[in-house]
Amino acid sequence: MDVSVHALTSAHTLPTAPSDTVLATSRLIVFLVFTVAIVAVIAILLAVRVPTAWIRRFYYRFMGRVLGLQVVVRGQPSTLRPMLYVCNHISYLDIVAVGSVVKGEFVARGDMADWPFFGLMAKAGRTLFIDRRRSSAGAAKDHIQTRLNEGGALIMFPESTSGDGNHILPFKSSLFAVAEKEVKGQAVHVQPMSIAYTRMNGLPMGVGWRSFLAWYGDMTLGPHLWQFLKLGATTVEIEFHEPVTLAAMGGRKALAAHCQKVSARGFARLLAGRAGSGLRALPTRS
Repeated sequence: MDVSVHALTSAHTLPTAPSDTVLATSRLIVFLVFTVAIVAVIAILLAVRVPTAWIRRFYYRFMGRVLGLQVVVRGQPSTLRPMLYVCNHISYLDIVAVGSVVKGEFVARGDMADWPFFGLMAKAGRTLFIDRRRSSAGAAKDHIQTRLNEGGALIMFPESTSGDGNHILPFKSSLFAVAEKEVKGQAVHVQPMSIAYTRMNGLPMGVGWRSFLAWYGDMTLGPHLWQFLKLGATTVEIEFHEPVTLAAMGGRKALAAHCQKVSARGFARLLAGRAGSGLRALPTRS
């Protein structure tokens, strides 16, 4: 079937069988029931001041299996703290994939809290929702700083939007301002990451097909999600790069440029099937 990138960004849909609808319905039911249950459990644990990092990671791993995501990890997430993980952004599915392998909390734009399904999932993962308007920049920075002061790690998508799965957008340097301030006398470490959707049902995913996974532009979430739920197994690869600090880079803009460059190189390697030597592929099922 001839599928153009233009068609994929508009109203094009894949031909499906009745069994695909059954699969999508089953996935959606499990997603909703399990997410509601996890949100309730996390709320109780937070109320009695019990750490929830372990259950959030379990939740993302379980949801990855439900959604048919086969996550392959190359390299290792750093255990340095305080830590800010920064990654290119392709889809709402990034949250599940990254959350299944990184011990941290996401930083997301405020309107995501109201998204159907994935807004609820983000809340289950204790996502920090911030208003990215310039007038609210100070308050957003304070919220991020508070989370870092708690001693944990944050996960951020500095493109501030999602791409088409074939290219990486510029990283916004303003979002790296949080790395300018030390936390309890320690510099904030920043670890660049790369994420790419590379295979569908075990077969390499071409340029046009990646748009069935990417969510960007004026795509509507509901129809896009429903179409994805009908697909089979999707391989998503994540590569971790060397962590750096703002001081080592010489400034906020230089830090953003470095992270974008490193993330883009890793992204290109993953799409080309050329994982760097010395990197280990680790399925999240382990």
